[in-house]
Amino acid sequence: MGNSLLVAFRSQSVEPGWQPVGRLEREDGIYRFIYTKGATMLPGFRPFPQMENLEEIYESEELFPTFANRLLPKSRPEYEAYLQWGGFDPDNPPDPISILGVTEGRRQTDSIEVFPCPVPDSTGCYLNKFFLHGLRYLPVAAHERVNRLKKDEELCLMPDPSNKSDPRAVAVRSSEGDRFLIGYVPRYLARDMWKLLSECSPEFIKVFAQRVNSDAPLQQRLLCRMNSCWPDGFRPCDGEEFHPIPTDVPVRCAP
Repeated sequence: MGNSLLVAFRSQSVEPGWQPVGRLEREDGIYRFIYTKGATMLPGFRPFPQMENLEEIYESEELFPTFANRLLPKSRPEYEAYLQWGGFDPDNPPDPISILGVTEGRRQTDSIEVFPCPVPDSTGCYLNKFFLHGLRYLPVAAHERVNRLKKDEELCLMPDPSNKSDPRAVAVRSSEGDRFLIGYVPRYLARDMWKLLSECSPEFIKVFAQRVNSDAPLQQRLLCRMNSCWPDGFRPCDGEEFHPIPTDVPVRCAP
């Protein structure tokens, strides 16, 4: 998953409204947050509390409150299940960056998401894990279909240009004969998914049900695992909005 995450913010004044506005990373035991140029491009965005200067590099030995508050407290009785929902071992808990990279730090009716920018693995393939999005907007039949999924059951990705909420959406469907719509890939992956689906042969794009969490909230009900080819020239997270505002910070996430 790496030690770097991108931070997206949802504006209420534009549609679809989500845009990267910052980068959160941890290196040598120090947390660092940097605003990206998306923060200056998104109408309605205001700097996070205690991090008001867009041109400053913020560092701390502790995770910044804006992001620490997006982790379930260890004192909560469901904390162990919370780790298991994300595919983590409660007996060997990961660092907060890794947890946020899977859970996306999401809260219902919230305006912030965090996500990892994909990087190729040692064999040059695209690997990612993500929680299924959009299930709460679908009928009960979709919930029931998700609950019937088996571990490692293969799923299908299908671009959904007719989606009125987001024409760049990518639907996730069951791979059996029913091709049942069960949800969508996260917004932050959709643009990359369109490119991968257009440039990789179908046999080199695989999505599986990594874990079905029948006792979890809907936003953590289905953990998916994806692997595909990494096309020549493919550069995820490479738009101007991903570039850091401070001029002495290198551009990352696009090998």
